[in-house]
Amino acid sequence: MKLATLEEGRPRPFFPLDDHPLLRFGALAAGLAVLLPLLALIALSLSGGGADWAHLARNVLPIAVRTTALVMAGVALLTASMGIIPAWLTAYYEFPGRRTLAWALVLPLAVPTYLAAYAYGEFFTFTGPAQTLLRALFGFHSARDYWFPDVRSLWGAVMVLSFVLYPYVYLTTRSAFLMQGRNATDVARTLGASPLRAFLQVLLPMARPAIIIGVTLALMETLNDIGAVEFLGVRTLTSTVYTTWLNQGSLSGAAQIACMMLIVVLCVILAERWARRKQSFHLGRSSSMAQRSSPIRLRGARAALAFTACLLPIIAGFALPFYVLGSSALKRFDQLLDPVLQEAILTSVGVAGAAAVVTVGLAFLLTYTVRVTRSRNMLLVNRFAALGYAIPGTVLALGILIPLARFDNLLDQWMQSAFGIKTGLLLTGSALCIVYAMSVRFLAMAEGAVEAGFHKVPTHIDMAARTLGRNARETLFQVLLPILKPAFLTAGLLVFIDGIKELSATILLRPFNYNSLSTYVYERASRAAVEDASVAALLIMLAGIVPVIVLTRTINAGVARTEG
Repeated sequence: MKLATLEEGRPRPFFPLDDHPLLRFGALAAGLAVLLPLLALIALSLSGGGADWAHLARNVLPIAVRTTALVMAGVALLTASMGIIPAWLTAYYEFPGRRTLAWALVLPLAVPTYLAAYAYGEFFTFTGPAQTLLRALFGFHSARDYWFPDVRSLWGAVMVLSFVLYPYVYLTTRSAFLMQGRNATDVARTLGASPLRAFLQVLLPMARPAIIIGVTLALMETLNDIGAVEFLGVRTLTSTVYTTWLNQGSLSGAAQIACMMLIVVLCVILAERWARRKQSFHLGRSSSMAQRSSPIRLRGARAALAFTACLLPIIAGFALPFYVLGSSALKRFDQLLDPVLQEAILTSVGVAGAAAVVTVGLAFLLTYTVRVTRSRNMLLVNRFAALGYAIPGTVLALGILIPLARFDNLLDQWMQSAFGIKTGLLLTGSALCIVYAMSVRFLAMAEGAVEAGFHKVPTHIDMAARTLGRNARETLFQVLLPILKPAFLTAGLLVFIDGIKELSATILLRPFNYNSLSTYVYERASRAAVEDASVAALLIMLAGIVPVIVLTRTINAGVARTEG
């Protein structure tokens, strides 16, 4: 069998699919799927009248930009502090409950930001547990007798968002600490540094790239949020896009604000890359040292303090929202018989399932094309297609509606002129829009899982199958796909669960009389009836726990290898 030939003095790669047009076409189409909404958004913003921009620049943007900047700055500081300290304690010290707390600190990822806002709004309201306890302790009778901070404020939004987003910083920072081992700390202690000084002057600078990555992910989620900031009365750029489009009827104005959000996202990404531009570490010896090191045992007051420092973020980010929404849901389990809620459950499962299938298929196509072609151009397309995760849901929704509406209008005009048939809007205002948005936004997540699966399958396996007489198709379906099944299931599960939680794009793209679990909760919370949405909210949280369990099992396996 001829494995390679020479063409113009250069060896051709082993695989005969290197020049397969379908693979390249599919990869380019996936990249175009991400590019199309952005191009449409830019075109619409440029087509808008100058009067819209003048009004926005004078009356809307100053407040929205300032508020967004303050929220992002607050979230960056609070998530960093809430993530770094538990990561340090669980990575370097041994105290009662450390192993349980190490994975429980990830649980707030199961709580969408809008559900956390609804829970905190209920907990701190006048009739909520916090103010009720305060009045009972001090004998107050009315709100005029005491002062209580209003959670529906900018500081409230910063706290609520940080409580559920800090795990991004915790995960990346703890991984960096575990890879570093204790050798750097031991050297600093030998030179006379205290544990705190070694932490501040040695460990933190070494873990700075991981911290920056975690904070950047938290800021991306902050920009994407619409339910929490709207419920808490904070006017960020995201909520301004929503109100400008739907309440003021200015589509071009909303597109102009959305383009500003893209500039903010770009600045965040560039700032993250700039902060890590000269960061590089050799981890070979550090990793071996990490395997032989063991955490420092804490006792007495220090152990209690470390336990409390790790427990408080879990209470704030997961336990309190779960308690508030769960206690309300226990009183309303009869809502499970409500046809509207049942329809919302089926809709969420159907749309999220379709998005999972499409997204995993695209992720496989992109990753397999890079593997087969070994082309830098295809790798660039692959990386570009993954940028959809950085696009806020409201921006993505706006960019998707424009080309689909244009296509529907052109099709309707052609059908009327050619056949006298009115087709109306076929794609716009359909569940297909939501599937498209989810696929673009979560493609990076699925691609990461599929790519990790491919990395565990060396190309020698492909070559061995081909040597034994399998053609390209048989190698793919009989060898690669069975091996990659766990990676596909993991990627599909992550996209499915995030699809159920997705609100920012769904609320703008949903058809008439369309309700998913997220929009079901959003509508009732908007009418100040959070308790009526508690059952649906609890279902979303329970679904969100599933990928957290998968993630923590992976983390625990890696930690066991490191500590064992």
